[in-house]
Amino acid sequence: MLTSDGDRRLAGPEHHPLILGFQDIASDALPLVGGKAANLGVLTRAGLPVPPGICLTTWAYRRVAEGAHLGEVLDALARTAPGDTAALAELAGRARAAVLAAPVPDDIARAVRRAADGPVAVRSSATAEDLPDASFAGQQDTYLNVVGPEAVLDAVRRCWASLWTDRAVAYRAANGIDHAAVHLAVVIQRMVQAEVAGVMFTANPVTGRRREVVIDASPGLGESVVSGGVNPDHFVVGPAKKITKRVLGDKATVIRSVGGGGTEQVARESADGPCLTDDQIVALAGLGARVEDHYGSPQDTEWAIDSSGALWLTQARPITTLYPLPETDPGGLRVYFCFSLAQGLHRPITPMGVSAFRTLAGSVIATLFGPRTGPLPLTEPGMRLFGDVTGVMRSRVGRAVVPRLLDVMEARSAVVLRSLFDDPRLSVTHRSPLPAVRRVWRVAARYRTPVRIVQALRDPRSARRRMAWVVERLRERLALSPDATPEQRLDHVEHCLGTQVVPMIPHIVPFPAAGFLMMALAARLLRGRGRPGELPTVLRGLPHNVTTEMDLALWHAASRIRADAASARALAGPALPQGELPPVLRAELDGFLARYGHRAVAEIDVGMPRWADDPSHVLGVLANYLRLDDPSLAPDEQFARGAREAEEMIGTLARRVGGLRGRVVRFALGRTRELAGYREMPKFCFIVALGEMRGHLAAVGKELAGRGLLEEPDDVFMLSIAEARAGLGGADQRALVRTRRATYERELRRRHIPRVMLSDGTEPEAVGAAAPVEGAMTGTPASPGTVTGKARVILDPVGAHLSPGEILVAPSTDPGWTPLFLTAGGLVMEMGGSNSHGAVVAREYGIPAVVGVPDATSRVATGDEITVDGTTGAVTLAASPAASPARPPA
Repeated sequence: MLTSDGDRRLAGPEHHPLILGFQDIASDALPLVGGKAANLGVLTRAGLPVPPGICLTTWAYRRVAEGAHLGEVLDALARTAPGDTAALAELAGRARAAVLAAPVPDDIARAVRRAADGPVAVRSSATAEDLPDASFAGQQDTYLNVVGPEAVLDAVRRCWASLWTDRAVAYRAANGIDHAAVHLAVVIQRMVQAEVAGVMFTANPVTGRRREVVIDASPGLGESVVSGGVNPDHFVVGPAKKITKRVLGDKATVIRSVGGGGTEQVARESADGPCLTDDQIVALAGLGARVEDHYGSPQDTEWAIDSSGALWLTQARPITTLYPLPETDPGGLRVYFCFSLAQGLHRPITPMGVSAFRTLAGSVIATLFGPRTGPLPLTEPGMRLFGDVTGVMRSRVGRAVVPRLLDVMEARSAVVLRSLFDDPRLSVTHRSPLPAVRRVWRVAARYRTPVRIVQALRDPRSARRRMAWVVERLRERLALSPDATPEQRLDHVEHCLGTQVVPMIPHIVPFPAAGFLMMALAARLLRGRGRPGELPTVLRGLPHNVTTEMDLALWHAASRIRADAASARALAGPALPQGELPPVLRAELDGFLARYGHRAVAEIDVGMPRWADDPSHVLGVLANYLRLDDPSLAPDEQFARGAREAEEMIGTLARRVGGLRGRVVRFALGRTRELAGYREMPKFCFIVALGEMRGHLAAVGKELAGRGLLEEPDDVFMLSIAEARAGLGGADQRALVRTRRATYERELRRRHIPRVMLSDGTEPEAVGAAAPVEGAMTGTPASPGTVTGKARVILDPVGAHLSPGEILVAPSTDPGWTPLFLTAGGLVMEMGGSNSHGAVVAREYGIPAVVGVPDATSRVATGDEITVDGTTGAVTLAASPAASPARPPA
């Protein structure tokens, strides 16, 4: 029997345990025993069927590591970028060799030999392993059916060294975990000679559905399933403990223990029957439910059934890939739509950004529907904004209108929502369109929307005058005395976001609406006579777009900087200039920031620094522009060329239909060009307001930091407006901010965000999705034309480099990205529709674009040659030489 009795070591002034039995390991023992052993201890103490064993604690590893003299390697690792995989691998190899060569102290060796009681499994248990946000599954080594004291000691040494496998070092680097802070314990556990074994997830890891148990099973030891070395049987058990799916694998190989120690993989005759009975499947699901209930979260488990039919639990760890559930009332299925992604924002939103958005959303609802008494239909799982659209799904008008809006804004989400129409749990309950029509008419009448549409069509110059009036009036509403107290500033933020900004937007919307109505009229008149890609050409070089004007202003600044030798030299180096800038560069930067300093990447989040706060992104874009040396590719020339092509296309289409209809087409498309560019103005007004409010919130943060209630002024953006007010009342918010920052940093590393999610965790997009054909990707055509070039995968535009002609591949974009468009040869986005922000700007610059391409940033690597067909929506990945490794995203 494996036991914890015996060795304990005196290390310094304290006694540190060298050996602990599973029954002695509490949930707070992670630093001492690592994640795997901590979980086995928790499961054992909970009375779950865990094979007995002991843990050789991290103090043993610490002493061996001291003898390995890893300091130089650790220092080098701390200086190595996460993307430098070659350097990481070289350093990992040095660390492994040093640990394997280090002597094992006699007392540790004696303790290990004493634990070698019969066949055992020797398993690594790192302190950064099986954590709630990073499982580290498979990063360290396990040795099965180890027999004999010396073999067990050798396996322990190899487990210690496996803390420094290439994959473990790369994983820690990618997750921002300090290598020096990670230690390794070793589990020595009685070997279960399994007849059948496998893995079990207590929530579906593909669809996200909670309480849907997924089991993979195969004869023999579970290593064949865990390592992917066999096609296992696959079972799915629903929440009601009913088996809902069976897919039998060939189970062509089996891993079994060898008598003298070790394992062997042998071929096995194919069998038609399952390796588990229905009773065993249901029993496994019941065991999984007990484990999940004990931990309070879905678990990834490993299990085995021995020759006597006994069921053993050999491991449990959190399923870290599941997206967090929205906070929802129990009872009834709810549907949530991710507003963050629809706005081109992949990263998490700061708590202050969420608070500001909630305040604005409340104002929108009050403006459209009158005062609201209940809570807003918003929730923030994973620090992203999701809206409860269950009411839309249950309304006949909602089903007709919202997916159509998404078709041109975020097309893939529209497809996903439509896929839910046949779900009987979401049947239509609101059939009459009259309430929605009455609401829309009341708002339109209040703001004289029909009259303003007619005015804009009669005289487009009136729209320009109206826009100037709106911006001037908005700035007046946002103004506040510079002598205001922090309390007054916070009051002003709530007042402006809650009542002053949104009522200005209905004064703007009629003008771009008129432009797109005219485009819709032209499309109807051209029905049957237009060709793919012709009508979108009309939107090239579109005037009156504030974002396009911003990008071209930056390009013109770059042209003037190029003419000044000192300024050009300052931006020519590998690093951005520091300290005092040359006069011309300083003047151009200041001039640009005076007009556009309120803008930023991820600018809908008031917690994100504005360009005026940190102009490094602007300097990086200017440096990128200076690398463009082909006059024909100059953005202003391309923009002008696009405008000429648009005007020529209007003439072509008008002549094609001829007569009165042709004159109407010419008029309609002319008004489209005059008015559609104003589509960016509503968001521009919001961003102007958020930039102004950020300044007031920063002053509040400075006050709280000065009082010692925050550690840094910027910590205020990790609070809500109400929490900042509590801070002004004397509440110490430092601990709350530390917790929030840790969550925020973790969410920054999340790569997958669901477009649509159900309240049980299901991602409808993942249900029944067919596996993509290799190299073939399709999305929504967004800007016509075809281009072939090298891809540049960029996840964050700040500091990114995009060489002229490279194809930008991104998760999504907002106006903070668009300066990169000026040198891009094409655009591929995972999010968006034909009228999303990135699509509009791509059309205006005349670069081919395809949006809504699922998983584009993971299926394409920087340096890959791809062809983007913005007319058909196809993205083709050229075959790459096998010897050419994919480079990491920029």
